[in-house]
Amino acid sequence: MPGPDGEARTLVLDAAGQRVPTPYDVFGTGPSQALLLPALSSISTRAEMAGLARALSFDHRCIVPDWPGFGARDRDRVPLAPPLLHAFLDALIAALPGPYAMGVAAGHAAFYLAAAAARHPGIFGRLVLVAPTWRGPLPTVMGAGRRPLFRALRRAVETPLLGEMLYRANISRPVIGRMMRAHVYADPANVTARVVAEKHAVTRRRGGRFGTAAFVTGGLDPVETREDFLALWSGDLPPVTLLRPAGAPRRSGAEMDALADALLAGGQAPSVTVPGALAPHEEHPAAVAAAIGLAP
Repeated sequence: MPGPDGEARTLVLDAAGQRVPTPYDVFGTGPSQALLLPALSSISTRAEMAGLARALSFDHRCIVPDWPGFGARDRDRVPLAPPLLHAFLDALIAALPGPYAMGVAAGHAAFYLAAAAARHPGIFGRLVLVAPTWRGPLPTVMGAGRRPLFRALRRAVETPLLGEMLYRANISRPVIGRMMRAHVYADPANVTARVVAEKHAVTRRRGGRFGTAAFVTGGLDPVETREDFLALWSGDLPPVTLLRPAGAPRRSGAEMDALADALLAGGQAPSVTVPGALAPHEEHPAAVAAAIGLAP
């Protein structure tokens, strides 16, 4: 039986000196709280967490925010970079202090959640990482050695006229459909015309190109090497569960497996396999909720 619909609210946070309007949804009135962080990508919004939040809402009061520079709304330009995202989570936790029985984060958000947990000991009872990633699409496909090129591409997309033309040429319904079938959803049948239209609408919001340019070029990558990524997880963290989608793309799946091995070596629980590709929380929310409930 589905849980209640989310109640939309808005905060205005001060993150690293930036005024950041922050829409968020609240699902459920359960006895404990959970913070659910959507992925960071061209098509990510807090709505991708709605199915999972509804599934968890009987036992948890689920809080689901949009990230700065992302979401299904017009967006003011902010200096999108790891320091801003770290500061954003600090400001969010200060405004909605918990404690949280768990934090759930998808994709790149996993690293930022873990870093926040390290900065705020005791605020999270456990962490759940859903298809965690740390490299943007271009560094993943082309290698980190071309980061100067990636930065130049980002600057080009951020320019007023040329940037908008480049962005719209590369974010169309056919492009989004191919991307989703290639690595976002595991079952191509789930990439319906309605889903593609909804994702395309996200990309067409004012200011959408800035978040896309930052993410795709690696500008939101919290670190530059796997070693630095794994180093975070050797610190003092609450119990961590990694949900590894069976259909993850090869390169991203290899990074998830490396993290799973590092967590296991550090005394954390083994990873849990779930269906899906890079967005199992959106494509298979019931299976992900079940895996969260079964995990220690």
